[in-house]
Amino acid sequence: MGINYWIENYLLCLLISVLLTGLIIPKILLIAFRKQLFDEINERKIHRGVVPRLGGISFLPALVFSFFIIIGFNIRVGQVPMMESLDMFIVPTLFLVCALMLMYVVGMADDLIGVRYRAKFLFQIIAGSLIVMSGMWIPDLYGFLGIHHWASWLGWILSVFVIIYVTNAINLIDGIDGLASGLSAIALAFYSYVFFMSGQYVYALLSGATLGTLIPFFYYNVFGNAERHTKIFMGDTGSLTIGFVLAFLCIAVFNIPVEAVPGGENNFILALAPILLPCLDVVRVFFHRVRNGNNPFLSDKCHIHHKLLALGLVQWQALVYILIADALFIICNLLLSSILSPTIIVLGDLAVWTLMNVLLTHMIRIRETSLGKKLYE
Repeated sequence: MGINYWIENYLLCLLISVLLTGLIIPKILLIAFRKQLFDEINERKIHRGVVPRLGGISFLPALVFSFFIIIGFNIRVGQVPMMESLDMFIVPTLFLVCALMLMYVVGMADDLIGVRYRAKFLFQIIAGSLIVMSGMWIPDLYGFLGIHHWASWLGWILSVFVIIYVTNAINLIDGIDGLASGLSAIALAFYSYVFFMSGQYVYALLSGATLGTLIPFFYYNVFGNAERHTKIFMGDTGSLTIGFVLAFLCIAVFNIPVEAVPGGENNFILALAPILLPCLDVVRVFFHRVRNGNNPFLSDKCHIHHKLLALGLVQWQALVYILIADALFIICNLLLSSILSPTIIVLGDLAVWTLMNVLLTHMIRIRETSLGKKLYE
């Protein structure tokens, strides 16, 4: 049973997920317009017109069904038991589904009636703790800051922090059409590659099932028309679900045996690179809000896409630039991971990100001066 067999399973899992999501989203649109369930319009919002934000409701059913039906079929025909240590995949995955159900319910409640950020954090801590309880946590930093294996309790704490951090990074960067889904799709495609190359086929299928949910959504989100009732947002239900899956996959990469990683790449960089851009943006936004005396947990208009829009770009242009930048970050990190230490690579990422933002801010100030009005907070 070689890699070609699992690639076929991956493509089938992806296809089922795409079909299910594509069938569910139109029904969500129909219900949302009948029940008047729309995203509120305020000074922070970029869109105009009524748009439902319940697209993320389709994600969890589609990815769970497609993932488990493929795994179940392989178990039924006697293929999966041939893999070594099947329980090392199944047990964390079962805990993941339980944790995702919490995120799904919290996200849906927030989309429908609103949930305070403190309550969100509480449920995220509980969900993150479930993943750690499953045995999935960060046991090794692979040389970052000179740290390799360390005390288990430190790994548990860091793992919960990473899960909360990544989940919220995806949630917070969901500001223009296609951005959160586009960045997540790139990350999921990269994680799929890593898991295939390292023989972690179950997690590759999970990546494919999740990726499949984003393809129809991206179409409706980016190319949908609000006037024709074909446009939809993922809402917190979607961003928390996808963000949590990405956080889980990130930690799963930390647990890949070093000898299974092709090309000698560093596990730390392989785990970090796909989610680097949204995570860096969250850090910058956090300190920007603190410096300006604002609550770091309340939304504003100071994300990277807001900077690009302030330069006069339209949404699709800002989306393309950010996705290209994200892909370049991933490729450069991947190429450097086998020849440089993870500490140097991360410092380089921070330097490039900081320089890029300084240049963007400078360009915005020049444009503000020429136009005589404030364009960016």
